[in-house]
Amino acid sequence: MTGDKKIVIIGCGAGGGTAAQFARKIDRKATITIFEHGKYPHYSKCGLPYAISGEISEFKDLIEFSEDWFKKEHIDLFLETTVDEIDIKNQIIFAKKGNEQIKKEFDSLILATGAKPFIPPIQNIQKENALLNGVHVLRTIDDGKRISSSIKKGKKATIVGAGLIGLEMANSFYKKGMDVTIVEALPNILENTIDNDMCEPVLKELHEKTKLCTNHTATKLEEKDGTIDRVFIKDNKTNEEKKVETDILVIATGAKPDVSLAKSIGCKIGKTGGIIINEKAESSVKNVYAVGDCTEYKDFITKESVCIGLGSIAVRQAIAAGINAAGGKYNLPKGVLLTRTSEFFGIEIAAVGPVKNACQNIPVLYGKFKGSSLPDYFPGGKPILMKVGVHEGTDRIVSAQAVGINVAQRINTFACAILNKADVEDFKKLETAYAPPIAPTLDALTLVCDVASLKLARKRR
Repeated sequence: MTGDKKIVIIGCGAGGGTAAQFARKIDRKATITIFEHGKYPHYSKCGLPYAISGEISEFKDLIEFSEDWFKKEHIDLFLETTVDEIDIKNQIIFAKKGNEQIKKEFDSLILATGAKPFIPPIQNIQKENALLNGVHVLRTIDDGKRISSSIKKGKKATIVGAGLIGLEMANSFYKKGMDVTIVEALPNILENTIDNDMCEPVLKELHEKTKLCTNHTATKLEEKDGTIDRVFIKDNKTNEEKKVETDILVIATGAKPDVSLAKSIGCKIGKTGGIIINEKAESSVKNVYAVGDCTEYKDFITKESVCIGLGSIAVRQAIAAGINAAGGKYNLPKGVLLTRTSEFFGIEIAAVGPVKNACQNIPVLYGKFKGSSLPDYFPGGKPILMKVGVHEGTDRIVSAQAVGINVAQRINTFACAILNKADVEDFKKLETAYAPPIAPTLDALTLVCDVASLKLARKRR
C-alpha cells in the first residue's frame, strides 16, 4: 500500500504520533515512516504523575496508540531508532536501530523531537556522566518507572521546581505517604501558570501537607553509599544555607527544546530556543515541518514568541503538520492561547492567556471575584476564585484564571471568548445554565466580568 508521497516523522510522542494519524487521513496511499528513539509508541507524558501515584494502574495504560495500531494503518514505526543525519539537499534520512543502518527518502519531513529536561547547576548532581542515584527527571515512561520503584511510604522526597510538573509530583508523593519538601528558586509557585494573588488557596494546602521553601535554591547534594542522602538549599534573600534529608530528588525545573537535528539542516531557531514555525506548522526550511516541545510560536495576545510545552498545543500543531505534509490545507490560529489546567491536593487551577508579568507592554485592567459553585442557599457549594484581564483600550478579554471546582470548563469558555476577540461588556451578559443543585443563577465567569466592567467605567469617569 505505497504511493508516491513519502512522509518521514522524527519522534512518536503526542506530536509525531498525531501528525502521522492526520497525514494518513488525508493520503491513504502515502508512505509514512516514524523514527522514535524511545521504546514506546505514542503515549501520554502528561499522565506520568498519575501512574506514579497509582491513580492510573499501570504505565502501559498511558499508551494511546499501540504498535499494532500503526501497523494496521500502514505506518512504518521504528522504535529505539536514532536519526544520525538528515541530508536536506537530497531529502534522505539516515538512522540506526541497533546495528541496522536505515536510509529513508522523504518528500515531507516532520520534526517532533520534543525537549530535554533542564538540569540546574547543583553541585554533585551528576556522577560518572549520569544523574546521581536517587535523582530523577520526569519525561518518559522509564523515568516514571524508576521514580515509582523508589517510592516508600514514610520516606522523604524532595522536588526542585514548583511549576505544574513539580506540584503534580509533590501530590503523587504525598498520596503515596511520603514526607514531601518542595524547593522553588522564585518567590512564588506556578510563576508561568497563574498570578501570585491567585495562588493563595494552593499555598494554604501546600503549607499544610508539604514543606514549601520558596525563594530557595538547591546548591549541593550529598550521597551515602552511592545514593542521594541530603540536599543543601540556600535562602536567596539571606544566603542562609540549610540541609534537607531526602531519599529521592526530582528535578522539575523545565525543559529545553531538542533542536540539534533542526539546526543541522538550517531551520531558524527563535529567541526561546525553539524551531520557528508558521501557521501551517512549516519551519523555515522547505518541506520541513515541526511540532510540539521543540517549537516556538506567537502568543495570541502579546505577539511574543513562546515555547510550546503543552501537549494540547502539540496535538493541534501536529494536526496542521500532518494534513499539510500530506498535501491538505490547514492553518493554525494566529497565536497560542496557552489554555492550561491541573489539579493537586484537591484544588483545581486553570488559566488562559498571558500571566500578569507577561503583559508589561499591554494596558490590562484586572477584575477579581470569589463566588461559589452553587447558590448560597444550596448545601455543598465549593468556592471559586476567578480573575479576568481586559485590554483597557479595546475592552477585549485577554486572560482569565480560576482556582476551585470545575474551573477548567469555565476557562474553556473564556478561551472561546479570547479567540473570538469578545469584549467584556458582551461577555458579562452571557446566559449560563442554572439549576440549584448544579449551578448558580449568575456564574462566577460572568460576575468577574461585571467587576472588571465596573472598574473600567470608574477609570474612564
